[in-house]
Amino acid sequence: MRPNHQRHRAATAGLAALCLTAGTLASGPAHANEMPLSESVTAEAIEAHLTNLDTIAEYNGGNRASGTPGYDVAALYIEDQLERAGYEPYRHEYEYEAWRENTPAVLAQNAPDERRYELDEDYVTMSYSGPGDVTAPAIAVNPDSEESGCSPDDFADFPEGAIAITVRGSCPFGDKVQNSADAGAAAAVVVNNEDEVFLGTVGESSGIPAIGVSGLVGADLLAASDLELQVTVDSEVSQESSYNVLAETPGGKDDNVVVVGGHLDSVEEGPGINDNGSGVAFVLETALRLAEKEDPNNKVRFAFWGTEESGLVGSNEYVASLSEQEVDDVALYLNFDMIGSHNYGRFVLDGRMDLPESGGAPSGSGAISKVFEDYFEGQDQVSEPGVLSGRSDYSAFMQAGIPSGGLFSGADGIKSEEQVEWYGGDEGEMFDPYYHTPDDTMENINWDSVAELSAAGAHGVEFLADNTLPVNGVLPFSAPAPVDLPRLGEAWVR
Repeated sequence: MRPNHQRHRAATAGLAALCLTAGTLASGPAHANEMPLSESVTAEAIEAHLTNLDTIAEYNGGNRASGTPGYDVAALYIEDQLERAGYEPYRHEYEYEAWRENTPAVLAQNAPDERRYELDEDYVTMSYSGPGDVTAPAIAVNPDSEESGCSPDDFADFPEGAIAITVRGSCPFGDKVQNSADAGAAAAVVVNNEDEVFLGTVGESSGIPAIGVSGLVGADLLAASDLELQVTVDSEVSQESSYNVLAETPGGKDDNVVVVGGHLDSVEEGPGINDNGSGVAFVLETALRLAEKEDPNNKVRFAFWGTEESGLVGSNEYVASLSEQEVDDVALYLNFDMIGSHNYGRFVLDGRMDLPESGGAPSGSGAISKVFEDYFEGQDQVSEPGVLSGRSDYSAFMQAGIPSGGLFSGADGIKSEEQVEWYGGDEGEMFDPYYHTPDDTMENINWDSVAELSAAGAHGVEFLADNTLPVNGVLPFSAPAPVDLPRLGEAWVR
């Protein structure tokens, strides 16, 4: 983890101190005669970009996954659009370990009863799981704690060669699996903290097979006595290369950069129109409309990340490539990953860490949340904190000490009765029932969600491009007013 760098900026010598009132912070765009970005970034324009991304996927194997023609053509579309608006997009290339499964994984119970579980309904392989075919006793590891498996101390007296069962909670899956392997486990099973199954990653290739199971299956496993399981994963890792696409405004302070991003790749199973075509289309349209305005006070850098679906690779590689000074020059990061969920909610990433599941937000992240929350409140729209779980591209920025925030319309969480009152939709259903499936298509986008979240997102980008004082203490540059010093004839008096 990179250190949390202090973000101090010395005032320019000879300039009068600039006083900003709360009224200034609450005001509209810097150039009052222009239409605000929240109005010029429209759902109709975003729909047009999504239609184009959908066509690209349709003619290129049905997806935009990293390493596929669909991804490459989508990147060319982004670059062409940016160039037409006057940007100079560039590619940040990186190498990574690509993980794939050769055959479907197996999870079966041999004792106390025999049962074969259903892939995708009861369990899924965690990405970057190691290969192996293991039949062994299964032992629960500190199952009543949110920190289950997070510490090597949890594995005291763990029997060599057994299968470790841990429960999803406060630490990354990779830590649970690595601690399991270090304790001598032959395989790892992670139980979800919700009834349904979940898609997880161990982050980098593990030495043992790793499976995630639904909360319902996990409850049965944890309650069983003398449990014996079979866990089989047939996977491999290969060295591959990919790239992010980036572009930035020509003007604005280059030592106080606002980075705005979303991931360009989809899963292999489908076209990924909500995940994350919706975020990509929003970021692109925001860049196009911002190019029509006068230069912002702060440089805005737009990022279209690669290989997110394989473990946040593109954004992690980008942040790791920055020097300490380049990290310090980034004022904040805004993430837009899914803004059109079919059964949507208005989630503002939890920069204040109000939710117990959130963690790791650097100072200033709460101020980003407030920018979005204030906008929604001004529209008489309810919003809620969205868990900072580390599951999207803000993770690398937070680990580098960069204040982070963004918007999210929901994925595999379940909508409550109260949330139906706020947003409409279906109680007891996932926010996006089509998440990571072939049905993540244009037909299943909620355009109210796109309109509401894109307006709030555009407002946040414009607000912070103008002024990051609440986030990192940096005042906008202000040139001194001309002073007419007294003269006597041609000579200065003082």
